Amino acid sequence: MRHVPEILPKDEHNRVLLSNVHPPDWEDPEPAPGYNLVVIGAGTAGLVTAAGGAGLGARVALIEKHLLGGDCLNVGCVPSKCVIRSSRVTGEIDRAPELGVRVPPGTAADFPAVMERMRRLRARISHHDSVRRFQGLGVDVFLGDAQFTGRDTAAVNGKTLRFSRAVIATGARPAAPPIPGLAETGYLTNETVFSLTELPRRLAVIGAGPIGCEMAQAFRRLGAEVWLLEAQDQILTREDRDAAEILQRAFVREGIHLVLGCTILTVEARGREKVIQFEGNASCADVSVDEILVGAGRAPNVEGLNLEVAGVAYTTHGVEVNDYLQTTNPRIYAAGDICLPHKFTHTADATARIVLQNALFLGRKKVSALVIPWCTYTDPEIAHVGMHEGDALHRGIAVDTFVRPLKEVDRAIADGEEDGFVKVHVKKGTDRILGATIVARHAGEMLSEITLAMVGNLGLKMIANVIHPYPTQAEAIRQAADAYNRTRLTPWIKKLFSLWLAWTR
Repeated sequence: MRHVPEILPKDEHNRVLLSNVHPPDWEDPEPAPGYNLVVIGAGTAGLVTAAGGAGLGARVALIEKHLLGGDCLNVGCVPSKCVIRSSRVTGEIDRAPELGVRVPPGTAADFPAVMERMRRLRARISHHDSVRRFQGLGVDVFLGDAQFTGRDTAAVNGKTLRFSRAVIATGARPAAPPIPGLAETGYLTNETVFSLTELPRRLAVIGAGPIGCEMAQAFRRLGAEVWLLEAQDQILTREDRDAAEILQRAFVREGIHLVLGCTILTVEARGREKVIQFEGNASCADVSVDEILVGAGRAPNVEGLNLEVAGVAYTTHGVEVNDYLQTTNPRIYAAGDICLPHKFTHTADATARIVLQNALFLGRKKVSALVIPWCTYTDPEIAHVGMHEGDALHRGIAVDTFVRPLKEVDRAIADGEEDGFVKVHVKKGTDRILGATIVARHAGEMLSEITLAMVGNLGLKMIANVIHPYPTQAEAIRQAADAYNRTRLTPWIKKLFSLWLAWTR
């Protein structure tokens, strides 16, 4: 008997969500004699692959055991950004006096209303990922656990599906660190935090990666007292240190208790409290909270697929693939979080498109050719694409770096958003862009201009020639390009230019 997932709380919004992404009354179709493509997993990578394949005329089967839409729709991008949007309003209210606006005392977030809004909008968006929409696209949708039964067959709910090609897109799940007492005490992850209907008065967040930082700031702004605990000496360890330091200062200003370089020793329940004991700076301390949110890494969903029978190699990091996203079984490909170090929705989408070309059309598209941007949606946001300076130096590539602080950008000054910068790295002596980091209120929206330039092999000289509307914060990108242009005006060229001007007078 098929297991129907439970989505809490059981309100009208979640009933609509469930009816879209895992209808309780769904009946699987009878399998076709053979499929061009069998897709296992209906997160972003699986949905893009299935829809794209069906749109190209392929016979496609899609198998999902939990909820169509995967993490992004149900417990990731969509709900988190809804909550972050509400928290940004409270952040603006806190800063309102700086902007000459008086706010009545006692103005505060209504947490149950914030979460109800999130559930309503998530349900509204869910029709894009619905079972019936994909059925309408010509995809055979099966709801249940998939297992490979051979190198070209898979089974679901007792039915066998034969395929020419298959795609593993089962994604990843939250990983919990091996802290004594954590499992027994209980904790939240991104899979459960959006089921809350009441605000935890005190919240500890373990792990200062993107999820931990986004949720720590959002819950602090919504009224919780928040401790953010991180083993390293900075938050967002894969980011530019200058960028991380700007966000760290913002967190401290907003009242987040930031504990860096710490080791969590134990977690235990004392009545209704959860007590975390940690060590840092050669001393021990503890903190008592109402809830613990773990945002400390992801684990690939490889269990139960019978990958050995299919001849598909995997490790604790996920399914092994080559540069064409092909597994050790040449009939089977993988896409998204199950096989990638960059676990982003947009990367899952991009790799699904590579798989379609390579699996159905004998293409030779390489994942290594992708230019992958990312953004952490804190306030300010931190967005990055390409190499950091250290990455380039590690590869033996000398760089020139151009930085434009937002405190020197008119629109950022007018907005009161001066904490940030645009930083662009180019190959030394050229305008070829190797990477960039932007720290700004809407850094994620700004970054695509640089990503496009990198994909199109356009250098900083071209960006300097692009007219940007004034006043915008994106002007900082052009100003960084102007800084590059000024380096081309060498003393020798200046002398020639001066002679020319003198001669033409």
